[in-house]
Amino acid sequence: MAMDNSVTVTGNATREPELRFTPSGQAVANFGLAVNRRWQNRQTQEWEEATSFFDIVCWAQLGENAAETVGRGTRVTVTGRLDQRSWETPEGDKRSKIEIVADDVAVSLRWATAEVRKNERRESGSGGGNFSGNQGGGSQGGGNQAGGSQGGGNQGGNRGQSFGGGQPQPQPYNPDEEPF
Repeated sequence: MAMDNSVTVTGNATREPELRFTPSGQAVANFGLAVNRRWQNRQTQEWEEATSFFDIVCWAQLGENAAETVGRGTRVTVTGRLDQRSWETPEGDKRSKIEIVADDVAVSLRWATAEVRKNERRESGSGGGNFSGNQGGGSQGGGNQAGGSQGGGNQGGNRGQSFGGGQPQPQPYNPDEEPF
């Protein structure tokens, strides 16, 4: 069976990733992505722009890596699938939202450099790399954001909390958002 639900977008992170954990300990990171589009109006010959905003969801090791690596303004390419989530408010109103559930997140090297550090494999099927160095900014200007234990520690924002021997502290999350 062919998988037709795939999307790849490149843009700038609009906020720091928020790292949370499901009650079972599964990591999930959420952040926003702004994708700019530019075209020339055929009638006026003027250049026009539009920006689309997407919510990105990263699970498991990818979520932890994204929380450590991506900062506000970082230019990234996200590959994943579209997912519509529906819920009912306490007042009884029905709501829905479309998110991109990421399969991969890559730092763009168009206007920045990055240093790749491989993580130790924690479980089968996971892995990936962490980035540190001059990330982010894109066309809006860059900033130095070093991530990881060797790159300068936590970048701030709503990242996962640690306690004791460096274990992540579970934070409330709705496990109905993504079945695992």
